[in-house]
Amino acid sequence: MEIFIPQFVRTALDRLNECGYEGYIVGGCVRDSLLGKKPHDYDVCTNCTPDKMLEVFANFRTIETGLKHGTLTVLIEGEPVEITCYRSDGEYIGHRKPAQVTFESSLEEDLKRRDFTVNAMAYSPKEGLIDLYGGQGDLEKGIIKCVGEPEKRFDEDALRILRGLRFSSCLGFEIEEKTSKAILEQRELLKSISAERIASELKKLLCGKGARKILLDYREVIAVFIPELRESFDFRQNNPHHFLDVYGHICLSVENVRPQWQMRLTMLLHDIGKPRMHTVDENGISHFKKHQFEGAYMAEKILKRLRIDNASAKYIYELIWEHDNRIAATKKSVRRFMAQHDFDFVMDYLEVRRADTYAQSDYKRQEKLAELDHIAELAMEIKEDNECIHICDLDINGKDLIQMGFGGKDIGIGLELALNGVIDEKVENKKEELKGYIESNFKRQDKDNT
Repeated sequence: MEIFIPQFVRTALDRLNECGYEGYIVGGCVRDSLLGKKPHDYDVCTNCTPDKMLEVFANFRTIETGLKHGTLTVLIEGEPVEITCYRSDGEYIGHRKPAQVTFESSLEEDLKRRDFTVNAMAYSPKEGLIDLYGGQGDLEKGIIKCVGEPEKRFDEDALRILRGLRFSSCLGFEIEEKTSKAILEQRELLKSISAERIASELKKLLCGKGARKILLDYREVIAVFIPELRESFDFRQNNPHHFLDVYGHICLSVENVRPQWQMRLTMLLHDIGKPRMHTVDENGISHFKKHQFEGAYMAEKILKRLRIDNASAKYIYELIWEHDNRIAATKKSVRRFMAQHDFDFVMDYLEVRRADTYAQSDYKRQEKLAELDHIAELAMEIKEDNECIHICDLDINGKDLIQMGFGGKDIGIGLELALNGVIDEKVENKKEELKGYIESNFKRQDKDNT
């Protein structure tokens, strides 16, 4: 089988060969090519030692930051190519990194240290595919399997536990039995991995087509770094709106939302507060009042622990806080909601609610979805008509209020009064009418406060 290699990568391989060295593309780019996908980047491995690499690529611009670990980045036709010397790893420290790296002359030594068979293949235009561990067969069978003994692979680098789940989710592959058993048995090793690394893998895992299955089958692995989820495992929802336990509902809702990590992480955490807010009425029906607020508080702590960036964490927090806010399908309610947030947030809020609804029972589902569609239509009308939802949209400004005799913080209070009046359809957004409305309502407010 011939694999397409871009010219800038071929130039790197040809240059190595011309100087008497081996050169192969390796790892993910080979895997993706065999799957018919376009690789995101290309890694090259070689028996050329780091010091000799500088000589081989002396006529190219190079980046030497990884040279002590055997990697030289070469810029060819403006594209970066990472070229790494064959290497073997010494004893690992803290289940993450080898204490020392030994540069090798054999491709076999390099491939046998890799994590999974599908990532342990190399290719060169001259020799074709080098597959020492059955990676191509595992690709065809749709299997994620460790190179060598799974226990050893995960003990060396515990992040491989999550990488295995991520590859399974993203590729839609099954995890081989021994590899799966080791993942579950050695899951506690993930506690030695940094939050940033965990979060990076989790984001990709959640966006995979097999995310729901992984979340269900390996829930105890996910609970190592989000232990709060364990409270939702097998927690029954004795309620006509639901047919799944809380965690089952969460996993289905993740699958229902678009594969964008902020949205999927929102769904993973959206009902995390339910078990803590559970009550049962006199008819034996379960209720979870105010679970969205408890869930938002819990999510805030979880996101901080996972070192999620502040902007994303705030957005996810707000979506969870609002996800059970059933705003009325009226122009006034939608306008006010848009004034509190913005159009894009409203669209995401509606998507969250749809994903939530599709993960519930059939009870009143069509009515719920129809109402969400109506809210979306109203939001689009408000946006298209440039309706007034912010102070800057008013046909009056601070200068006008100064001319009316307002000063200091009263200016802001007056403008806020005007905006609320327009949103609530008590006054038209016309300067003279707004002036009269502010005069009348501000005086009444002063009177009420005396």
